[in-house]
Amino acid sequence: MSNDEIDALRSGFRGAVLLPTEEGYDEARSIWNAAIDRHPAVVVRPLGAADVMAAVRFARERSLEISIRGGGHHVAGHAVTDGGLMIDCSAMKSVRVNPDGKRAWVEPGALLHDVDVETQAHGLVLPGGFISLVGISGLTLGGGFGYLSRSLGLTVDSLRSVELVTADGEFVTASESENSELFWALRGGGGNFGVVTAFEFGLHELEPTVLAGPIVYDVADAPDVMAAVTDVIRAGPDEIGCTMAIRKAPPAPFLPEEVHGQSVLIVTVMYGGDVSAGEEVLAPIRAIGEPIADAVGPKPYTVFQTMFDAVAGLGARNYWKTHYLAELSEEAIGVICERAADIASPETAISMMALGREISRRPADSTPYQYRDAEWVLIIQARWRDPDEDETHTGWARGVFEDLASHATGGVYLNATSPDEGQAGVRDAFGTETYERLAMVKAEWDPENVFHLAPNVRPGA
Repeated sequence: MSNDEIDALRSGFRGAVLLPTEEGYDEARSIWNAAIDRHPAVVVRPLGAADVMAAVRFARERSLEISIRGGGHHVAGHAVTDGGLMIDCSAMKSVRVNPDGKRAWVEPGALLHDVDVETQAHGLVLPGGFISLVGISGLTLGGGFGYLSRSLGLTVDSLRSVELVTADGEFVTASESENSELFWALRGGGGNFGVVTAFEFGLHELEPTVLAGPIVYDVADAPDVMAAVTDVIRAGPDEIGCTMAIRKAPPAPFLPEEVHGQSVLIVTVMYGGDVSAGEEVLAPIRAIGEPIADAVGPKPYTVFQTMFDAVAGLGARNYWKTHYLAELSEEAIGVICERAADIASPETAISMMALGREISRRPADSTPYQYRDAEWVLIIQARWRDPDEDETHTGWARGVFEDLASHATGGVYLNATSPDEGQAGVRDAFGTETYERLAMVKAEWDPENVFHLAPNVRPGA
């Protein structure tokens, strides 16, 4: 691109336009997964929909590959293009709440924490996300689940409308009543259909203080504890949110120092309702076994949501694999515990998140997100720092994935697909029928596959 072309882009563009030699470029191209190191020809940081429209048209006129960054948290690193134009939406992060109408309008650069803080100021909440530093765009477009999803559904189940810029650089709105098939595709079909400039969400009531926290066990007790926790959750109410993870103990203040760096099972629970009612509901879980530490207690929801941000922060190399489980069976638990013994990195974990209930009550064809009947999702999270160890950690993650395949339902979670999963992984995230329906929507709105830097659905015939 010539200087004149860059000057033309900057003319009338309200946000920043960054070239590789300019201050702020390296910060803009850096994303959560440190294993991704790509260099766009130009990075634009729009301040509104008009800037996004200008950026898309500029790239299309010059046949530049386009990447879109919301929070930049997807493990595959789709947010960054090599040699193309990167649309970095991180400056567009406003969250506006209408408490009377229980609605929120959220820009694409907002993180989940931004949404949590603004909605909780009114005793309201949007379900979705176990880590508050994830971007709201990727979380939503891929489905989105968290501690409240068993009682309130997926993030996409609360989506009411979307504003976006199409591959032609045009501005459109999608909802149940306007461009309804596009709206269906946006509720879990990934970033295949345009650049989102605003989401409208319906919100739910939640008091700012919840009963929540981690309970930590010696890894030797993991098989019995995991089975017992599973039984309590299956018999308990929808309001129980739970994750279980086997990993090296982080240097958390609620853990004895001698445990730091040792393999542990961390059971994290939250009751999505009245704290006093939660005390009774969570008591059977807290009574299981002999924990090393129990940090469950009343906490601001916004604080609890940030509790594990530090162990999932920036700077690490990441490779993830996922499975859905119809149940967390004794056999599956055995494989998980056996393979967790091989964890080499202090940042790696095998995590299990409880799903089902309200998620499963929605029709399977209501959104592209398909695996609503699964009781658990399992995420194999390999995280390390040394590039020389790439093969070791990715090989371990693939091995765990293969060993658990016979216990899984089939299918993967779109928001946790790694770069090497390709088209097979995308099809596994949707299933054949849903993929083909998405491909037809893609053919209508992006027939040239401009937005292919995503878990890509290719245009149908």
